[in-house]
Amino acid sequence: MCHEYYALPAVTPISGAAVDSEDLVLESADGTKFAAFLARPGDSTGTGVVVLPDVRGLFRFYEELALRFAEEGINSVAIDYFGRTAGVGKRGEDFPFMEHVAQTKAPQIAADAGAAIAHLRSPEGGSCSSLFTVGFCFGGGNSWMQAAAGHGLSGVIGFYGRPGEGRDGSPGAAASAGKFEAPVLALMGGADQGIPKEQVDEYEAALEAAGVKHEIVTYEGAPHSFFDRSYEEHAETAADAWKRVLAFIASNK
Repeated sequence: MCHEYYALPAVTPISGAAVDSEDLVLESADGTKFAAFLARPGDSTGTGVVVLPDVRGLFRFYEELALRFAEEGINSVAIDYFGRTAGVGKRGEDFPFMEHVAQTKAPQIAADAGAAIAHLRSPEGGSCSSLFTVGFCFGGGNSWMQAAAGHGLSGVIGFYGRPGEGRDGSPGAAASAGKFEAPVLALMGGADQGIPKEQVDEYEAALEAAGVKHEIVTYEGAPHSFFDRSYEEHAETAADAWKRVLAFIASNK
C-alpha cells in the first residue's frame, strides 16, 4: 500500500496564497462519471497538472497536493480511478480500495486522465496551454504511461512508481518507452523494497534507448511513500523532490 488515509504531502502550505478549489464530477470518453478535485491559483501561469493518486484513489492527501500546486500558480486536478465501480461519493478509511484496483484497467485511467486534461484546457479549468501528470505508487506508473496516451503533454512525473507490467497485465513504462511523447521525471526510494534497483535501471535504459528526455533520481535510504509529512527523517529528501518537480515543470512547459 502507499499513503495512509490521514497522511499529508510533505509540502508546507504557502501562507496567504490566493487559491480556490472545488469538488468536480468529470465525464470520461466512455460516459463514466468520476470524482475529481480542482485547485486554481489566483494568478495562473497557464500550466496545469493532473494528479494521479495511489491505490486508495482520491482522498485528502491528493486534494492537499492539488492545493500546493495551485499555491505555485499551477492549476491542478486530482482524479479518482473508481467511478466505474464505486461511484463519485467521498469515502472513508474503511473503503476496500484493493477490490476496485483489481477492476481498474490502463485504458480507463488514460481516458479519465484525458478528461481531466481537457478540463484544465477549458476556461473553467484555467485555459492551460502546458499540461503535466504527476502520480504516486500506482499513480506513478500510470503517470508515466500518459506519455504514450496521445494527450499532448509537456511532461510526466512519477513518485515511486513501478516501471514494469501494470496490475491489469498491461505493458508498463519500461516496455512502452518507445511510444513516449513527453519528458519523464522519476523520483524513487533507494530503500523501496517493492521496486528493486534492477527495475529502475531497466527503465532508465529503455528511456535512453528510445531517446526520451528523462531524469531519474533515486534517494539513498528513502522508503516507498517517502513524500509524507509524518516521515520527518526524510524531510530533506521530500523537499528536494518537490523542488525537482517544480523545476521539471518550469523547464518543460
